[in-house]
Amino acid sequence: MSQEQWADGLRAALRDAESKSWSCRAAAGRHLAAIAGQEEVEPVLERLLLDPHDTGVTQETAEALLQRRDLVGLRIVLATLSRAEAWETADQLDGEVYNHQSWMIADGRRDQFVQQLEALTADEDAGVREEALRFLGSDPEAVAPTPVKRDSIG
Repeated sequence: MSQEQWADGLRAALRDAESKSWSCRAAAGRHLAAIAGQEEVEPVLERLLLDPHDTGVTQETAEALLQRRDLVGLRIVLATLSRAEAWETADQLDGEVYNHQSWMIADGRRDQFVQQLEALTADEDAGVREEALRFLGSDPEAVAPTPVKRDSIG
């Protein structure tokens, strides 16, 4: 893909993020999630995650960000979750992170997910830190097990 084609795709996704159609906004969220981490993209992703008209946009955008399986995608979702005011949106984002967490654990990537959450507990954004700590404490399987002392058998 040429630089011009990439720029055209970005402009189209940014335009579609403003569409009246939920499916266009959701497609924009999926497209922009692939290039998350760029300064001009993050505010648009957050707006799509907080979509006031359809939680389908929230779901599609969050799934795409979490499917990246990296710190950037998880951080954007947690930051947005910490600022979500509408119950439906907060519930949808919370569910997407729990689903992602379950998938990561089932796929043998528990340590990767825990490491990402642990890294985010030192984030500069207090909301991200709080959400990361909440997820670390919410699932006993996501937290490294505490060694059990066993009495010696005589």
